[in-house]
Amino acid sequence: MRWLRKLIGAVVVLGGAGAVAGWALSAPVRLDAATVAQLGPGDAAKGKRIFYAGGCTSCHAKPGSKGDARLELAGGLELKTPFGIFVPPNISQDPKDGIGAWSEEDFANAMLKGVSPSGEHFYPAFPYASYARMKPADIADLYAFMKTLPAVAGKAPGHKLGFPFNIRRGIGLWKRFYLSPEPVIALPGGTPDKALAGRYLVEGPGHCGECHTPRDFAGGVKKAEWLAGAVAAAGSGVVPNITPQGGTKDWSEADIANYLETGFTPDFDSVGGAMVDVQRNMAQLTADDRAAIAAYLKAVPPRANGYPARKPKS
Repeated sequence: MRWLRKLIGAVVVLGGAGAVAGWALSAPVRLDAATVAQLGPGDAAKGKRIFYAGGCTSCHAKPGSKGDARLELAGGLELKTPFGIFVPPNISQDPKDGIGAWSEEDFANAMLKGVSPSGEHFYPAFPYASYARMKPADIADLYAFMKTLPAVAGKAPGHKLGFPFNIRRGIGLWKRFYLSPEPVIALPGGTPDKALAGRYLVEGPGHCGECHTPRDFAGGVKKAEWLAGAVAAAGSGVVPNITPQGGTKDWSEADIANYLETGFTPDFDSVGGAMVDVQRNMAQLTADDRAAIAAYLKAVPPRANGYPARKPKS
């Protein structure tokens, strides 16, 4: 039976080596010194633009908040997904229950690397897979604006996740496949600056692909079907295809920009569902920003719908 003991020993050694390798590969990775040096002092006025481009109030304001209360970022909204229930945290300036004690570098590591000040992975329900494409200077500006917002006491409830999704360390392996600062769509040479600016807003702070792109079994977006629409990750229904082959294929750039500003379609229908909150944020941007977003959406490759055809009503 010596051969069996050798086999068992080899399995134990290989299993141990695999565990060590997995532990090393899943370790949280912080920003390098060169990126941290690019942060600099932020400009709160510029940060307000990034705040609304990112739609921070949509997830982090208290559910049902109106007016100025939307700037009280206490968290608490439940996002029900196939992986469990995620609850956006308090990101107000409360030093105990929010992020008021975070440094600018802490904030940048969260936004660009999905790593907490204590060195844990954040779950990618926080869309840092998109924020990873943001410029460090914009992160600094956003941090400066966040500092102007009110502190709100009270921690949001924790996530409700079952095994294995409750093991944060595994997110480190997920990041190796899905976290990249590179643009999703490689626009051709000679692309107008307006469309390039729109790519930055859509793929980075706007994180539009997080909802408008289908996901694979691990919850990563399918970049080959970028913006093709998807089954809603939270709740029910579908999020529409916004490529030139989708429901807006007959809209002009001016139509798209107007929709983002006013909430009205070219047919005088009005925005509905989860897009109501998104449009409210888009209306806070400049006309140039909305025009840039429209130009990019007309420049992305057309895709067939990334969700199953709806069954006709019986």
